[in-house]
Amino acid sequence: MTALLLASKAGWTIGWLVGLAVVLAVVALVVPILLLARRIGDQATAINDSLLRSVEHSAALNKLNDTNEAADAIVAGLARGRNRLGG
Repeated sequence: MTALLLASKAGWTIGWLVGLAVVLAVVALVVPILLLARRIGDQATAINDSLLRSVEHSAALNKLNDTNEAADAIVAGLARGRNRLGG
């Protein structure tokens, strides 16, 4: 009976040790992934802020077509004036 009790205790001890080893292995694999995800999240925030500033700084380019049309009209008017003057 004592041998059976010792064998039972040894089995539980081995089971707990294997379980603990598995938990430690999972933690060892998940922690670096979580740290990398945090770093990526921080960089994503910085990238988003930079893109928002770029949108603000390039908002004037929205009017570039209007400026181009005005310049074309001015150049066409100058060409007509030159032709009328014989040049």
